[in-house]
Amino acid sequence: MRHAKHRHQLGRKKEHRQALMANLAVAIIINKRIKTTLPKAKALRPFIEKIITLAKKAHATDDKLRKHHFRKLALSKVRDIRAVNRLFNDLAEQFTKREGGYTRIYKLVPRLGDAADMALIEFIDADDEGYSKRKSKSSSKAAKKDADAAPEAEEVEEAVVETAEATSEETENDSESSDTEATAEPEATAEEPSEDSEDASAEDESAQEVVEEETSEESEDADEKETKEEEK
Repeated sequence: MRHAKHRHQLGRKKEHRQALMANLAVAIIINKRIKTTLPKAKALRPFIEKIITLAKKAHATDDKLRKHHFRKLALSKVRDIRAVNRLFNDLAEQFTKREGGYTRIYKLVPRLGDAADMALIEFIDADDEGYSKRKSKSSSKAAKKDADAAPEAEEVEEAVVETAEATSEETENDSESSDTEATAEPEATAEEPSEDSEDASAEDESAQEVVEEETSEESEDADEKETKEEEK
């Protein structure tokens, strides 16, 4: 059954499409990087990677017949003996440690003439470790929340410490003020009786002075009466 086989048709018939893929494969084997349209690059990737797999199998075996067989299979698709020899003799060694993914595609800006999507397709070097895995959004959000929560927790702890210090200072000030008030009250109570006694003594003296004045006036009046009677 031919499910999912109608891919990368490129608007061409079978024979024309095979010749196009062969020419693109020759170009990338010789130059290691070519610039073409994005649909052609996507169609070339599975085609050239199958050819590279044949070269790896030929490099891994010691049987000359099998090596010749793999080379003939590659030549039937690539159709250029110079490119096949370069791939099997020179480039196969750098793909022996890779399990797949021998090419990489870079998207470029559209072409000026017809605005076609352009791309670069190239071989990946043997020492290329590839791109690091992109972090998931959930893990990045969790890391951001943790980073934001750490300074907030520190600020809360600092605020708690400051409030505790402020309350301790207030309690100390209250205790000091209460001690000063307690020591000041007996002095006030001790001074109050002295002021009252002074006021009472002053009133007594004024009263005595008034009585003495009255007695002296009465005595003077009595003397005046006596003198008048004698004169008479």
